[in-house]
Amino acid sequence: MLGAALLCGSRVRAQYNREYFFWMGQRCMMDNNYQEAIRTLNTLLRFDEEAYEGYFLRGIAKYNLDDLIGAEADFSTAIGKNPVYTQAYTYRAVTRSRLGNYDDALQDFREAIDLRPDLPGPYYSRGVTRLLNQQFKEAVEDFDQFIRQDNKVADAYICRGLSHLHLKDTVRAYADFDTAIRTNRENPNGYNRRGALYMQQERYAEAEKDFDKAVTCDSTFVLSFFNRALVYSSTNRPTQALADFDRVIALDTLNSLAYFNRAMLRTQVGDYNRALDDYDRVALYSPGNVLVYYNRAGVHTQLGNIEKAVEDYTSAIELYPDFANAYIYRGRLRELLRDSRGARQDRDTAQKKIAAYRSRLNDSTWSIYADTTQRFDRLLSFETKLSGNSFENITGHNGGREDMRLLPLFKFTLMQPDTLPARNAYHLQRVEDFKQRAGNPCLTLSCRESDLTPDTLLLLDKELAQRLRTGTATWEVLFERGVTQSLIKQYTNSVNTYTLAIEQNPGNPFLYLNRSTTRAEMIDFISSIDNSYQQITIDSDPANRLNNNSKRTYNYDEAVADLNKAAKLFPDFAHTYYNRANLKALSGNLPEAFEDYTRAIERNPWFAEAYYNRGIIQIFMKDTRKGCLDLSKAGELGITEAYEVLKRCAPIDN
Repeated sequence: MLGAALLCGSRVRAQYNREYFFWMGQRCMMDNNYQEAIRTLNTLLRFDEEAYEGYFLRGIAKYNLDDLIGAEADFSTAIGKNPVYTQAYTYRAVTRSRLGNYDDALQDFREAIDLRPDLPGPYYSRGVTRLLNQQFKEAVEDFDQFIRQDNKVADAYICRGLSHLHLKDTVRAYADFDTAIRTNRENPNGYNRRGALYMQQERYAEAEKDFDKAVTCDSTFVLSFFNRALVYSSTNRPTQALADFDRVIALDTLNSLAYFNRAMLRTQVGDYNRALDDYDRVALYSPGNVLVYYNRAGVHTQLGNIEKAVEDYTSAIELYPDFANAYIYRGRLRELLRDSRGARQDRDTAQKKIAAYRSRLNDSTWSIYADTTQRFDRLLSFETKLSGNSFENITGHNGGREDMRLLPLFKFTLMQPDTLPARNAYHLQRVEDFKQRAGNPCLTLSCRESDLTPDTLLLLDKELAQRLRTGTATWEVLFERGVTQSLIKQYTNSVNTYTLAIEQNPGNPFLYLNRSTTRAEMIDFISSIDNSYQQITIDSDPANRLNNNSKRTYNYDEAVADLNKAAKLFPDFAHTYYNRANLKALSGNLPEAFEDYTRAIERNPWFAEAYYNRGIIQIFMKDTRKGCLDLSKAGELGITEAYEVLKRCAPIDN
């Protein structure tokens, strides 16, 4: 009886814990603390793998962090464990819609509606998906169904109005936008949509009133200021347009389109230096857009920077070889530079491009930008996306890969003990024994920079140097000195000190690990000073060089050899394979890097940094879906940077 009572108590306790973690996860979600919600739900799911609601909630948290691939996987797991879970079908459908997988999304919506035809939500979401999929008549039908069940949602009228607009029915579109505004007079989106339609029909006074009202409703809504700036520009009020673009940029400092439009306006009013600043910013954010270089060349010309203007026209031509305008203007500038031969070549090429264009006027596939009569100083609408790899695709979505970086190498370093993160439960006794043998409480295995001050590090290095001069040079003291020398960037001395430690203890894998990291850091430090293409920062870890535009690679053979030795001495040590993967990636061997990250994960299934870096590698290898899955796992395990990358990889909402 006692055993039965204890068993019953255990079950009650388990049920209590399950409900507690589920409640905490919901609480974090309500507070928009999605990363903490994921951590809490991870605990729940380790405790109860069949808790389909836990997967569902975690999927929503991932969705809100723009981890769409991870969200889809969690919704699928929830459905697998509960095949009649209507909400999971609906949310998976919405997620698949954002991923551009409209066919599977529509199938999920069918499942959800078959299960609960009385719920209005799936009709609305399916209508949005059909709108995105250009099934405009079907979208109208879904919004009609939704509105019959719930006529108090302004966005439903807005979406139905957009569907009517795509069907060329502006009368019904206006009617829906009017209804949306009456339904919710505080929603700026209704005014913006109606104002945009007014603006399209050149009814600028009415458009301006709508945008003024939208600004009053929400002074942080970027679209309102952007649209009003377009109205001001179209009605010859550049000063007011510039003020609104200033406001857009203040609200969204990375808005390339606002910088681009402001640059054009500043050029029009003769503010060439500040226009140049704006174009420089756009070139940084959208390096694949040809109009940036073409327009900036004109500003350089106005400022008398003829050589720089020629460089920009050349960049435009490299991106789009059929750009006749760029040849014409580059030819004129080459005349000024007394390059008669180059000028003649540009004129001849331009004439050939023009002739080819005119011969294909009836061919809709021929780019309009070959026409030298085309203007390129018109402001672009908010729907335009300034990016893309070709001149004809200036509206493509840039995944943001120029900002992707590998997380750095691991090494034994010195950190304040109270700042060390406890991310996972991966512990190796051999590592703990090594740290205990060294006897320094600040010694830890980390990929982060030391948080000890430079003065503290210099003082520690001097103390260790004094110990080596006055006492026995044990491998433990030599190792600690190697660490401090590396941290104060005395790389050559550090490598030599590690070598002395290895001579005393050649069977210790951790000595090889640190010597390898120091050798790699030394290569990177020298290259950052020696090479002209790296002028901005000196990164302490070579992993940050992965996405440099230079095609140069570095010889990490000695560093890799040290890691090979460490792997032989301690085959179960995951960090050795992680570091070797980083160096292989930097050497251009991405498939081999992938294999080593996989080896690291096999040895430590909670290795968040390895998931993150493997995800980055897979994206560079064009396997974006699997890369995003790895990034999702990294975020789930606590790497917050993963969600920033996932946001850049996620499709842009319409």
